Amino acid sequence: MKNTAAFKLLAGLLLTFASAQVVDAGLCGVISYRCCPEKSCVSKGDCTVAPQVSYKYVKETVWEQQQVTCYKTVYDTVSERVPYTCTRNVYKTRYREECYTICKPVYRTCYRDVCYTVDVPSYKKCYREVCSTIRKPVYETCFRDVCYTVCKPVHETCYRDVCYTVCKPVYETCYRDICYTTYRTETETCYKDVCYTVCKPIVEEKWIEEQCGSWKTTTEYIPGPVIEKCIQESGEWAWDPESCCCTYKPGKTRVVKEQCPGTVCCKRVWCPRTVRRKIYCTRYEQEVKHCRVPYTVSRRIPSTTVKRIPYRRLCRVEKECKTKRIPYVTCHYAYETKTKRVPYTVCSWKEECVTKKIPYVTCTIKRECRTKRVPYRVCDYEQVLCKRKIPYTVCTQKCYTAYKTIRHCCPRTVTYTKTRCVPRTVCRKVPVCCANSNECHHRGRKGRLWF
Repeated sequence: MKNTAAFKLLAGLLLTFASAQVVDAGLCGVISYRCCPEKSCVSKGDCTVAPQVSYKYVKETVWEQQQVTCYKTVYDTVSERVPYTCTRNVYKTRYREECYTICKPVYRTCYRDVCYTVDVPSYKKCYREVCSTIRKPVYETCFRDVCYTVCKPVHETCYRDVCYTVCKPVYETCYRDICYTTYRTETETCYKDVCYTVCKPIVEEKWIEEQCGSWKTTTEYIPGPVIEKCIQESGEWAWDPESCCCTYKPGKTRVVKEQCPGTVCCKRVWCPRTVRRKIYCTRYEQEVKHCRVPYTVSRRIPSTTVKRIPYRRLCRVEKECKTKRIPYVTCHYAYETKTKRVPYTVCSWKEECVTKKIPYVTCTIKRECRTKRVPYRVCDYEQVLCKRKIPYTVCTQKCYTAYKTIRHCCPRTVTYTKTRCVPRTVCRKVPVCCANSNECHHRGRKGRLWF
């Protein structure tokens, strides 16, 4: 960023310097009074220009801004899960059977005879006679005559004549014409074209290749291993003059390699082969067909009809006098004397001697000797062979895959754009303000020569 700011500042200064040169050249050095030759200046200090004007090309350095694409490497921290194998202990509970002997109590019930004395009560029911005098009520029903008066209503129907007036209407039948519209239905059969799609099956033959094979049993001879075997050569008997007897001298011992017998191994080998098979594939092509479908069009045709409708019209009202008989009921009371018998009860007491038996119970106690069987329990112990399962723990190791996170730096290239000032040489056509070509060299205000 600091380099970019410096470049911008330098470019601005160069552009300002170039514009000052352009102004000096364009105005023919009028701004600077030192550019005028001595012979062409008047006493007032004005600068007069000769009528001859010439042009020359001047080279300038112009700074231009240019976008440059740069690359830099950026390191990113990447986390990666790496699997590794761990071992853990897995404990399982197993059971083994163990036999053990227990003494199981066996109970049996026995009986013994026990004699005991019981007082048995003996109850006897007896009766005694008791005489008593009782008063017994005796009821008797009697009747007496009672006279009473009854008031009885007597109803009688009578009639009276009533005159009334009746208004009777007189009607006249008239007719009026009414117009109404009726509709009749006409049916017409029309046809329309309908398009429908039919799927037409097309059967094609196609050859495919299938991979199949068969198992074959092959026999392979595996030679046996080579082992080293120690073999001792046969010895000889030699005469020993010191001991005056024959002594046996054993032979040399050498190591011999011996081939063990081999084994014959049978194994199954899969022999693949490719079989071509013809199959039939069915595809459907859509076909558009046309058909005429009939449909019915109904329309209603109106028609006007006139009919005569009769109606009754009230002309006048006639009055008529009529008589009717209206019944009415009259009531008067008639008195009548009646007699009825009313019963009543008469009570009288009668004494009577009654003898009754009163029961009573007598108790006598009698001793009896009885025998009863008393149960008791006898316990015997019996040895029983039982089995029980004793748990024990078995430890096995089980492998499992765990993951750990590893962080590492991963480089990547990042593109970025920066601005730089590039110098460029530009040729411009500059007018030269001089009266004589020999006097067209002078120094500017910044020490530059203009031609």
